[in-house]
Amino acid sequence: MAAAAPAAEGFPGRGPPGEVIHLNVGGKRFSTSRQTLTWIPDSFFSSLLSGRISTLKDETGAIFIDRDPTVFAPILNFLRTKELDPRSVHGSSLLHEAQFYGLTPLVRRLQLREELDRSSCGNVLFNGYLPPPVFPVKRRNRHSLVGPQQAGGRPAPVRRSNTMPPNLGNAGLLGRMLDEKAPPSPSGLPEEPGMVRLVRGHHNWIAVAYTQFLVCYRLKEASGWQLVFSSPRLDWPIERLALTARVLGGALGEHDKMVAAATGSEILLWALQAEGGGSEIGVFHLGVPVEALFFVGNQLIATSHTGRIGVWNAVTKHWQVQEVQPITSYDAAGSFLLLGCSNGSIYYVDVQKFPLRMKDNDLLVSELYRDPAEDGVTALSVYLTPKTSDSGNWIEIAYGTSSGGVRVIVQHPETVGSGPQLFQTFTVHRSPVTKIMLSEKHLISVCADNNHVRTWSVTRFRGMISTQPGSTPLASFKILALESADGHGGCSAGNDIGPYGERDDQQVFIQKVVPSASQLFVRLSSTGQRVCSVRSVDGSPTTAFTVLECEGSRRLGSRPRRYLLTGQANGSLAMWDLTTAMDGLGQAPAGGLTEEELMEQLEQCDLAPLASSRGSLPSPSPRTSLTSLHSASSYTSLCGRRGSPSPPQAEARRRGGGSFVERCQELVRSGPETRRPPTPAPRPSTGLGAPLAPPKMKLNETSF
Repeated sequence: MAAAAPAAEGFPGRGPPGEVIHLNVGGKRFSTSRQTLTWIPDSFFSSLLSGRISTLKDETGAIFIDRDPTVFAPILNFLRTKELDPRSVHGSSLLHEAQFYGLTPLVRRLQLREELDRSSCGNVLFNGYLPPPVFPVKRRNRHSLVGPQQAGGRPAPVRRSNTMPPNLGNAGLLGRMLDEKAPPSPSGLPEEPGMVRLVRGHHNWIAVAYTQFLVCYRLKEASGWQLVFSSPRLDWPIERLALTARVLGGALGEHDKMVAAATGSEILLWALQAEGGGSEIGVFHLGVPVEALFFVGNQLIATSHTGRIGVWNAVTKHWQVQEVQPITSYDAAGSFLLLGCSNGSIYYVDVQKFPLRMKDNDLLVSELYRDPAEDGVTALSVYLTPKTSDSGNWIEIAYGTSSGGVRVIVQHPETVGSGPQLFQTFTVHRSPVTKIMLSEKHLISVCADNNHVRTWSVTRFRGMISTQPGSTPLASFKILALESADGHGGCSAGNDIGPYGERDDQQVFIQKVVPSASQLFVRLSSTGQRVCSVRSVDGSPTTAFTVLECEGSRRLGSRPRRYLLTGQANGSLAMWDLTTAMDGLGQAPAGGLTEEELMEQLEQCDLAPLASSRGSLPSPSPRTSLTSLHSASSYTSLCGRRGSPSPPQAEARRRGGGSFVERCQELVRSGPETRRPPTPAPRPSTGLGAPLAPPKMKLNETSF
């Protein structure tokens, strides 16, 4: 018997069922019986006590398990009583640990518990689902593109697709995280050819671009969304998409509805028939990479950062290209197209007069205004006030500059000859302004510091912007998005945050935190308040999104509807009712993501490349050339310090608080294998955007 005792101690599986087992789980001691731990076969505990898994014991002889003791307590209670009480622990954390321990009965219970709140039919805002279309046959006709893009028989590489020049985007720390991951595939093509790359909507039509083909849907009042056009399979990946679908009965007949796709310098244009089908109008060449593709009325406009603009007119069927200054922004109002350029000038083109000047090949590009400091105009927004007299509208233009300035200029109808006059100037951004929007009630600007948004309330008198009491600051927040510069699958044009909406209505931002996220957050552009959040009904990552202002039914009393369109990695398309969400805005939680939701989103994104830096900054690149010293020092503070935290910091982390950078450091140190959803904790009283500054500097008031 004396010899049997050491044998039983060396091989735990040979002990009696009633033997007491002492466990040390994450520093906390638990005691239970062998029978309690091993009644579920093929679990972690049965393998541990049978000797199939090597054991590590502490100084008292207890078996040490390096897991969370808080989550282990309800798991042990389930093994004892076969009952589940997860009220004190986050459900996803409990499920994660149950899967680690191999407790199949508990895993099934937790999964069924999650199914109570999850449905493949989506939430109340889910409005429609369109399955992936059939992959078309390859395009073979006289317009097949063969040339420099297909040299050597290899597919064309996917270019950077930014609205802004490459060195103006992602100036903040978080915007560069994904740029340090593994390089793209050698072919340059996305790994998922069937995923949705771009979504565009106009009136009751939707255009969806996949890697090498596009499809169009039309909303019919009685039968819903119907597939009406599918393009042939192209030889190159689609990078830009534009759609125009005017009201029936237009003067252009079959050319009243058109869809265009572009990559590199090539543009394909199709005419769409209302009852289905389409015909190719032609292929047009800009000669330089197409950075923006859109319609102004029936004119197709293509622009490039190099300073070249191309226009195709549906009436004259004429394609015309002209050189201007390097274009960094654009906007359209009525028949006017405004171009912001790198030399600080704002040019305008009246596309309605375009057919009159074909003979001398002149687009009538005229300089409208020049910035007093000659900073590059990196964002433009035009607002036409309602007509107040026979002389016409007031023209109000808000623009942002490469130095972070925001200016408003106005032009009176009575003083058209004198040009616009400077009305207001704000210098509240330290990074280049990437977006700006002037609407009836608000002025909204976004800079390259991780989509930092500032908003103002605009005062108007008889529809015209007024200085009494003037524009007053309203909100400051961030639309954090860890999207790489090239976006999901090499195209960032499908993930534009906005703002979306008509200028006389409430506009919204769309926030997708990580590239592979299946959840989107809709937030008011004026205050940052959360309107709603939507999650893909099939669990597939969302790869593209947009907002469609859909015209109302012809029935009496119907009103236009606003829809959020989401394209998924599996090729499907989902629609969400934003009108209903806006109507119930008072019931939605305020603000953007909570800290716990942000950490859950970050768990889907591998931040491990930051750990490899170990205190050294990456070499400068064009993408980060305009990054401020403030962001660089923040990056050093995040990557360079690896020492153990001070007691107050450790205590804050234990409570689930601490700054955002500290939480990121904790994620990086823990590694991707050990990350778990955080347990619920009280939200910190301070914002999450502030800790991006060095500790000694005054914190900003921005928050996610």
